Amino acid sequence: MQEEEDTYTKDGTTDFHKNPTIKKETGTWKACPYILGNECCERLAYYGINTNLVNYLKFQLNQSSVVAVNNVTNWSGTCYVTPLLGAFLADAYLGRYWTIAIFSIIYVFGMTLLTLSASVHGLKPPCDGNNVCHPSGSQVGVFYIGLYLIALGTGGIKPCVSSFGADQFDDSDEIEKRSKSSFFNWFYLSINIGALVAATVLVWIQTNVGWGWGFGIPAVAMAAAVVSFFSGTRLYRNQTPGGSPLTRIFQVIVASCRKVKVEVPKDDSLLFETSDEESTVKGSRKLDHTKQLSFFDKAAVETQSDRIKGSVNAWRLCSVTQVEELKSIIRLLPIWATGIIFSTVYSQMGTLFVLQGNTMDLHMYKSFEIPSASLSLFDTVSVIFWVPVYDRLIVPFARKYTGHKNGFTQLQRIAIGLVISIFAMVAAATLEVLRLKMVREHNYYEYKHISMSIFWQVPQYFIIGCAEVFTFIGQLEFFYEQAPDAMRSLCSALSLTTAALGNYLSTLLVNIVTDMSTRHGDPGWIPDNLNYGHLHYFFGLLAVLSVLNLGAYLLVAKWYTYKRAVGASSD
Repeated sequence: MQEEEDTYTKDGTTDFHKNPTIKKETGTWKACPYILGNECCERLAYYGINTNLVNYLKFQLNQSSVVAVNNVTNWSGTCYVTPLLGAFLADAYLGRYWTIAIFSIIYVFGMTLLTLSASVHGLKPPCDGNNVCHPSGSQVGVFYIGLYLIALGTGGIKPCVSSFGADQFDDSDEIEKRSKSSFFNWFYLSINIGALVAATVLVWIQTNVGWGWGFGIPAVAMAAAVVSFFSGTRLYRNQTPGGSPLTRIFQVIVASCRKVKVEVPKDDSLLFETSDEESTVKGSRKLDHTKQLSFFDKAAVETQSDRIKGSVNAWRLCSVTQVEELKSIIRLLPIWATGIIFSTVYSQMGTLFVLQGNTMDLHMYKSFEIPSASLSLFDTVSVIFWVPVYDRLIVPFARKYTGHKNGFTQLQRIAIGLVISIFAMVAAATLEVLRLKMVREHNYYEYKHISMSIFWQVPQYFIIGCAEVFTFIGQLEFFYEQAPDAMRSLCSALSLTTAALGNYLSTLLVNIVTDMSTRHGDPGWIPDNLNYGHLHYFFGLLAVLSVLNLGAYLLVAKWYTYKRAVGASSD
């Protein structure tokens, strides 16, 4: 018996043939290279589109600055909303493996159509002798169909890949469990290696060679991502789908409301839970009862009418584990909400930072110009620098003082990133003040570029990269660890929706400040010619919102109670 226990994983995972997984032959770092390779190529494809999209919309589709900025953030936001669909399918029916596989193919179709729209005669927008393009309605339509097919495709990948990678480590094995925290760091590093290639090689190709090649190479990268993912099939550990998580949530809500007048017993052991070792929720461990949100405990109070012919009516009586699933989701929501402002700050790298860079001296050498969108490589370099520093230096150092196995708790890590992000907006606003001062002093108002080097933007990109390592990776780990076992894809998708709402909030803020600042005929904060604008006001507004958001985060983090499985110690 002991030998059999050591042979197989204890977390309920199965291999590709749906047999119990053999520990030594599957999962851990053996399987991770294929998952990390998939993520690296997919992110290269995504950032190959996203990083320079504002310039494509402005110069190839002939859109104004405000319209182009809003279209980028709207599309980016959609890319972070569609994961809710992918996560639901993964948790309820398909499992993470097949969800990633199916949506990756949709992604490749979208990339192919986007490439055709930028390279094939008749689909590519025609441009006159002054390089002003005049796209037809059908050409714009084909472009947006491809763009939003990509948004749909990424919806099945984003919420599943990080969770699928973490599934390769058995929580019941202490050695494997310790490796899981490092996996999230290296997972995020692989994202940024893909982003680095996109921000350097691909942006240069798009600017100097052509958009057909600039979109075609990411399409090939996405095809390589699919190949990488399928190559590791025999090594993967797969979690069994646990049925619709939304159904279980609504069952608890309905059962609680039906028993609104029923009193909850003071003795937790009287609440309904299965006597079996396994939970009633497929693919989930049992969860300990918690005192918070006690109203929902009514769903686990058994009354005479809760059983029909000896069987439990799931809409009248729910197990403690099912109730705790809902509580876990509700406890996550305040932490989730405080990630929206951070994502709004982050989204500026692909929009207003690029437009700000367009007004500066782009020369790296006498004859070589660096595309403004390529400055995002310093965000990526920052992440690539800080991930191993955090994993190998900061964590061991912090562990000595905090006593926590990971150096910082996940909530502490997120908080540090929120603080750092404030300085990124302060740096961007300060640079814009100095830039406008030079414009006024030298009467550069009608100049396309001023003599201030674009490399003055490096600090704001580098600071955001540092903030990412703390906040975004902390969120990845936090939402995976604190999610109920059978809702991990859904909770990963929930964490990604902060990025969606952050992008949509950016769109809303841009529209509001544009409307208010142009009412009396003024050029406004963000005009097409930024030399007449006040972009620093917008960055200052984001800095103030970030400070207020940090205060709200500290309050809700203090209130948060970590999830605890039955028999497990609390974090």
